[in-house]
Amino acid sequence: MKPEQIDEFFRRMAALNPSPVSDLEYSNPYTLLVAVVLSAQATDAGVNKATRNLFPLADNPYDMVALGEAVVRDKIKTIGLFNGKAKNVIKLSEMLIDQHGGAVPQTRKALEKLPGVGRKTANVVLNIAFEKPTIAVDTHIFRVGNRTRMAKGKTVDDVERKLVRKVPAQWKRHAHNWLILHGRYTCKARKPDCPNCQVIDLCPYPDKTPAAGG
Repeated sequence: MKPEQIDEFFRRMAALNPSPVSDLEYSNPYTLLVAVVLSAQATDAGVNKATRNLFPLADNPYDMVALGEAVVRDKIKTIGLFNGKAKNVIKLSEMLIDQHGGAVPQTRKALEKLPGVGRKTANVVLNIAFEKPTIAVDTHIFRVGNRTRMAKGKTVDDVERKLVRKVPAQWKRHAHNWLILHGRYTCKARKPDCPNCQVIDLCPYPDKTPAAGG
């Protein structure tokens, strides 16, 4: 994609959805952090189903630690890898209390020191909770970046570096959510909804899904 095409891509995304939001349900930076940690190898819908039982009991690290690992494990047992995730939720909550006064830190370095938090999770929290212009490359963004040729790369780090460099500054704040939502609902893995894609004319992907009867 040429720079002017990338700019037009996001201009259309903004026109369709000026203030995109994550599909994950959360009420503050802490619940967002926990939800993103729980979302590893799980769907947002599955995480939301579990956290609707968890967050009313504990929406801050103090209450989560008081709840205890066994209760957390029971509340999230419908999510894959729930044993390890419950352990991480308690451990990261303890670290937030001990090292950050119960607050979620606003730097990638500090976030990545928390159990269960990698670069992608840190980028999501920085972008959504603290409005930092970070782009967390998940499977959807990786696919969209490569299909559109906006950011071709063999690894998520490659795609992230290129997106951070190529996405115009005015669009960086919401680029993460626009790209995820586009990949999740339009530029889908098995059968992209090309006939209803708002940026189809900008996309060089050669295997576009034809319109019905086309």
